[in-house]
Amino acid sequence: MIGSRLMLVLVWLAVGWAPVAWARHETGFLDRAVTFGGVEYRYEVYVPREWTPGGRWPVILALHGGGEYGTDGLAPTVGALAKAIRQHPDRFPAVVVFPHAHPGALGWQGPNGEAAMKELGGALREFHGDPGRLYLTGYSAGGNGAWWLAYHNPDRFAAAVIVCSFVTAFTGRQSGIDYRPIAPTLAADPYAEVARGVGALPIWLVHGDADKNVSVEESRRMFAALKAAGGDARYTELPGVDHQAWDPAYQNPDIAAWLFARRRR
Repeated sequence: MIGSRLMLVLVWLAVGWAPVAWARHETGFLDRAVTFGGVEYRYEVYVPREWTPGGRWPVILALHGGGEYGTDGLAPTVGALAKAIRQHPDRFPAVVVFPHAHPGALGWQGPNGEAAMKELGGALREFHGDPGRLYLTGYSAGGNGAWWLAYHNPDRFAAAVIVCSFVTAFTGRQSGIDYRPIAPTLAADPYAEVARGVGALPIWLVHGDADKNVSVEESRRMFAALKAAGGDARYTELPGVDHQAWDPAYQNPDIAAWLFARRRR
């Protein structure tokens, strides 16, 4: 009789508690949403399989390019950094937030960028993020968003990887969006002003020298401005590569290792 009762208890524990415990440790690409300015923003959060609630985890905020604008929250996890994570999860031992910018407006400058920061804060709380190891990345229009967020939040991030992007006024080839310059229009040298604004933030730039969408001169001039300002900057120029420099950038194990070695002072 006692043995039967014990067996029933064990079965109840396995069936009744196991799903709850599993749900608390759910990993992979998870659906999330926030409301900002009365508008819902759907997004994804990648949680590594090794995640446990007892640790303090690095968190990456990853901004997509102009070809992925939308509202479903899923498009940003098809390629680029999400693709690299699926292929090499061991290189990315971090929680990664993939915001989804709504079409139109100003790209990541404005409500989309503000919503992304709110999503980052939510991931920090939910997944035990380490405030000293917050990282920022973006490519193309998302790189412009990364510059914008870094310029307006220079002390928030530990490092940034910015790919095939721009800081001056630009009209998106696919989206048609007129992106505003990152620096104030009265700045005599917009590159020097952005370098001054981001301060000591370590930044690794990547750009293809055959880019027919965003001129490689944008990254060349920003790298020169960062170095002139005494910044911690690196630059990889990819010979013969057109605009899609994000794949070689995120597939580069040296860039991933460099990113996770940085910690905010």
